[in-house]
Amino acid sequence: MANVVIVGTQWGDEGKGKIVDLLTESADTVVRFQGGHNAGHTLVIEGKKYILHLIPSGILRSGKVCAIGNGVVLDPSALIEEIDNLKEQGVTVSGSSFKISSLTNLIMPYHRELDQAREKRKGKGKIGTTGRGIGPAYEDKVARRGIRMGDLYNQQVFESKLRDNLAYHNFMLENYYDSQTFNFETIRDDYMRMAEIIAPFVDDVALLLSKDIAAGRSILLEGAQGTMLDVEHGTYPFVTSSTTVASSASSGVGIGPTAIDYVLGIVKAYTTRVGGGPFPTELFDAVGERLAKVGGEVGATTGRARRCGWFDAVVVNHAARVNGLTGLALTKLDVLDGLETLKICVAYERNGMRIDTMPTDASTLEACVPIYEEMPGWSGSTVGCKDLDSLPQEARNYIKRLEELVGTPVAILSTGPDREETLVIDSPFGK
Repeated sequence: MANVVIVGTQWGDEGKGKIVDLLTESADTVVRFQGGHNAGHTLVIEGKKYILHLIPSGILRSGKVCAIGNGVVLDPSALIEEIDNLKEQGVTVSGSSFKISSLTNLIMPYHRELDQAREKRKGKGKIGTTGRGIGPAYEDKVARRGIRMGDLYNQQVFESKLRDNLAYHNFMLENYYDSQTFNFETIRDDYMRMAEIIAPFVDDVALLLSKDIAAGRSILLEGAQGTMLDVEHGTYPFVTSSTTVASSASSGVGIGPTAIDYVLGIVKAYTTRVGGGPFPTELFDAVGERLAKVGGEVGATTGRARRCGWFDAVVVNHAARVNGLTGLALTKLDVLDGLETLKICVAYERNGMRIDTMPTDASTLEACVPIYEEMPGWSGSTVGCKDLDSLPQEARNYIKRLEELVGTPVAILSTGPDREETLVIDSPFGK
């Protein structure tokens, strides 16, 4: 028995979905602990592509229980759409295989409108959110006016909260943002309809997990986005609205930190970022274009092109420290196949001074210039390699150098998009 937390170590999009899917074979329960449907996981299984936004990747394996924890903010309409899409692809989503915490806060239509209106008002200074209402929903949660999943099944409570929220948010939308307002009856009826569809999935997830732990069953806790988008430890204010690091897994699902046995950090063999904010190793040349094209660097949720750059060891070392990483899962190594020279950012320079650790504010990071270490690339292919010895020597050297710089061993190596194109060096579950 082992309980494993999976986190992103960069700005998200590191390939967590595939690794979660892989490790679910050794887990009994898979739980999302934060974020919303602004996250996206693309999985390729036997050549068939699946795109997930809310439901953990484990739903693609039979006999597993998947859950959404209380740390997530959930848009019921997005969830229902995702369930319908999975059913069309032959994937069964039932009340026995999928659970939603009754404590999960809901994303409402006015949250989406607020999100988009704010970005529009900021103009060039916008954060680059997905506009899906994630931030405003978390704000309502912290302000103690959020509507929870369980509230949908007490109509008096739901209507009271909805009236109060609409009075507040409609005023802001109309008088400050000059945006559309929302009708009480329309939202009430829509959410009551969706509540009936979702009812079979709603449960006390924290209690279910405590029973799993007591019975010796294994739990996989899945985070969204990446460490550098953490609202506490990321490139604030260019971050998401939740805590993406490993420590939030406990509060996001309702188990104690002592129940966690292993923290796996997912890291891309280079670096990408979506949206605004500092990105020291970003490339604006042919190499950057090549990484984007070969790596298929387009957001699964938004369709937005990702900014691409060289591997930043300062970023990943920071992630290793704040997450307490046990091991790394290195993804998209194959995207580097054929590059003559590789660069790794080992430190920054600002005003003639060397900086070896992550600056604590975005403005300082924005002014940093990467200090690179160069390594020879490889001409052979790494796609589908089943053991380290079959990798080109230069690829093995690259992996070893990343381990040295980050101070964390590579436990899993992804050598292609398919589930089978993965090399497990040291399983987090010990199997």
